[in-house]
Amino acid sequence: MAETPLIDTHSHIFDTAFEPDRPQVVKRALEAGVCLQLMPNIDLSTVPALLSTAEQHPCCLPMLGLHPTSVGQNFEHELDALEHIIPQHKFYGIGEIGIDLYWDTSLKALQEEAFRIQLRWAKRTGLPVSIHVRSSFNEVLRVIDSEHDSRLAGVFHCFGGTVEQYHHIADYGTFMVGLGGVATYKNGGFDKIAPIIDPNIMLLETDAPYLAPTPMRGKRNEPAYLEYTAAHLAKALHIAPAELKRITTQNAIRLFGLPPTTLHNA
Repeated sequence: MAETPLIDTHSHIFDTAFEPDRPQVVKRALEAGVCLQLMPNIDLSTVPALLSTAEQHPCCLPMLGLHPTSVGQNFEHELDALEHIIPQHKFYGIGEIGIDLYWDTSLKALQEEAFRIQLRWAKRTGLPVSIHVRSSFNEVLRVIDSEHDSRLAGVFHCFGGTVEQYHHIADYGTFMVGLGGVATYKNGGFDKIAPIIDPNIMLLETDAPYLAPTPMRGKRNEPAYLEYTAAHLAKALHIAPAELKRITTQNAIRLFGLPPTTLHNA
């Protein structure tokens, strides 16, 4: 029986960091068993590269959204432009969206409003959301609490929250947690979540070119490195690696509405 492929649910393969060798990076990913990459957008300026990458590499599937660190005083104009793009192409999610208060808290209100607007896009279109949280867990959860219903589903990208925050997410019943390189770090915090996490709401991701997993930490991350994260998580959860791959791949198929044949056609 063929080994279950992996799905990288958060890859910025369209980033300029991959301009010199993107075809080779995609090839290495496929050779490593990563059959699909979900690509969350950053802002209006990255849409051409996003769509071009998706066209050139059918295994790279685009999402559309406005990253919280790209939210500025004219965010409504940018959101209007992005919203008009949604029906023009096949997108697999709304993202990367959320709230980031790590560098600057002065735009908190604008980020919250942009986040809320895009959550409503997701409910209207039936697309899942890819949520960015940095120094903002309480703020993000408060917005989702006020917007959540059965139409709102998605993933908390690069999950690094507390046990209580994990339970809050799991209680929604429609959200998953994305685990990548940080989960392999000695002080990444995954050891606190491992005893309670439900594998059925876990997704694998790289966040390439950022946050390479151990033992590649410090290097440019790429989707082929997803294998290291999968192996680390399987060991931490006392699950056979093949079973972890099967579960997380099926989770990705379910959340992003991917037809199973997509795995074979990538």
